[in-house]
Amino acid sequence: MNRAVTLDDLVLTGIALAAGLALAFLSRTLLLWLAKHAKRTRWSGDDVIVDALRTVVPWAAIAGGIAAGAAVLPLTRTVQHHINQVLIVWLIAVVTLSAARVITGLVRTVTQSRSGVAGSATIFVNITRILVLAIGFLVVLQTLGISVAPLLTALGVGGLAVALALQDTLANLFAGIHILASRTVQPGDYIRLSSGEEGYVEDINWRQTTVRQLSNNLVVIPNGQLAKTNMTNYTRPEQQLTVLVQVGVGYDSDLEHVERVTAEVVTEVMREITGAVPEHEPAIRFHTFGDSRIGFTVVLGVGEFSDQYRIKHEFIKRLHKRYRQEGITIPAPTRTVSLKQPTATVPHPRHPEDHQLPR
Repeated sequence: MNRAVTLDDLVLTGIALAAGLALAFLSRTLLLWLAKHAKRTRWSGDDVIVDALRTVVPWAAIAGGIAAGAAVLPLTRTVQHHINQVLIVWLIAVVTLSAARVITGLVRTVTQSRSGVAGSATIFVNITRILVLAIGFLVVLQTLGISVAPLLTALGVGGLAVALALQDTLANLFAGIHILASRTVQPGDYIRLSSGEEGYVEDINWRQTTVRQLSNNLVVIPNGQLAKTNMTNYTRPEQQLTVLVQVGVGYDSDLEHVERVTAEVVTEVMREITGAVPEHEPAIRFHTFGDSRIGFTVVLGVGEFSDQYRIKHEFIKRLHKRYRQEGITIPAPTRTVSLKQPTATVPHPRHPEDHQLPR
């Protein structure tokens, strides 16, 4: 039989609880100070870790104070066991949630640093979060004395049935993992599909890929369809690309002069327009004797896909203005149509016998 609770027991329990609360307050204050210093660093992973510790450490200190206070009190073995189990489950839940936050935050940091300007690929973040929470749930069951082996067996059998029922969903899931693992497409890339859709990849999640068009509309493409279609990625292997502008000048133009003037305009545009490639060397290639002009191609360097429209716009304006100053003509297509007057037909004289009167 347990002894009665004395005043000393209550005082010691209160001291243990107060110590736990004080330790939680001090640790939270220290972690706030560390968080301010972590924000000054370039790596964002330390921010994620400190933010998770701000959740784990104070709750762990409170749980320790409660456990110490319960140990002082003259409780029965059964009650003490239940209190310890509740505290352990509480700590496991807090650690699991914090670990999920830390690991998913680190995964998001890595995907953002390797994916460019867009948001992270949430497929990896979601899979990581589910795995960490599932492991924490199994640890809780094992702590409570529940055997995990039958549960895993049931999940294996049930997983087979679910896999058969969700073939399309799982196909999209594994297609998304394959796309990201092969690094053919990453968030931030500009892509164009053979079906006509094009734009910046905003996100690749467990089921679909979101593409933002230049008009800011979103196109949602299932991962399975994206993996099977023909696709052009304008960001890989290099983000910089070249665009072609077709120009034509009259036959009476001095082609050496035309080439020199055009190259000067290209150099000016490359240096002054945002999004152009300043180190791009002008490239002019004559290629066609047309009906009314000599055609040639001008190669421009652009930093990324959407910059080409602004650069083409400025190049055409400046080239037209410079050609007018230099007296270089860009003839309009002409056709010469000749109309011939039909010749008058002379009636063939009839045979003299045709004029004889009938007898």
